[in-house]
Amino acid sequence: MIPYQPKHFNVAEQAFALEVMRAHPLATLVSVRDGEPQCSHVPLVAREVDGGVVLLGHVAKANAHWQSWEGGGSVTAIFNGPDAYISPSLYVTRESVPTWNYVVVHAQGTVALTHDTLAKERILKALIDQHDAPYRAFWDTQLSEEFRERHKTHIVGFEIRVARLESKFKISQNRLPADRAGVLASMQSGDAKARELGAWMQRLAP
Repeated sequence: MIPYQPKHFNVAEQAFALEVMRAHPLATLVSVRDGEPQCSHVPLVAREVDGGVVLLGHVAKANAHWQSWEGGGSVTAIFNGPDAYISPSLYVTRESVPTWNYVVVHAQGTVALTHDTLAKERILKALIDQHDAPYRAFWDTQLSEEFRERHKTHIVGFEIRVARLESKFKISQNRLPADRAGVLASMQSGDAKARELGAWMQRLAP
C-alpha cells in the first residue's frame, strides 16, 4: 500500500515519524486475505531497533484478522496524527478552495505472530508502560497470576518489522507565505488538534 504522496508533503525523517506514532499510537492495521481487505484498530508500541522501526501489539484471539498473518504476511499500520479543516477565508486570494490539513504515517512491513505467554507478557507490559505507567506496579503485584495468565489466553501478540515508512505532513507547504501565516494563526487559536498541527507547521516551515 503506497499512499498518494506529493513531494512537498513528504517528510523523510524517521524521528518525526516515530514522534507521531508515539503521540498517536492507535493505528489502523490493514492487510488482505483472500482478496478482501481487512482492518483492525490497535494501539501499538513503536520502537527504534538497529536503525529501523519495530511495532509491538496484540489483538483479541476472537478477531479473525490475525489468522491471515500466520506464517508471516504484509501489513500496513496507519497512524493518524492531528488534522484540521482549512477555510479558503484564511488565504490572501479568496478564489481558493477549502482543504484539510493533516499528519499521517504509513508503516508497512512483515508481521510475526506470537502465542508464547512470556512474549505476550512483554508486549502487554510495553503497552502498559507507554500508556498507564502507574498501573504497572498494580499489574505486577496486585493481580493474581491466574488472572494474568487467563487474560493472555484471549490475545495474540505480534511484532511488525517495518520495511517501508511513509510520512505525509500536509501543512500548507504548497501555499504562499502570507497564506501559511493565516493558516498558522488559525491553528494556534483552535482546539488541541489544530494547535498540534500549528506546532508542526512551525517546526517544518519551508
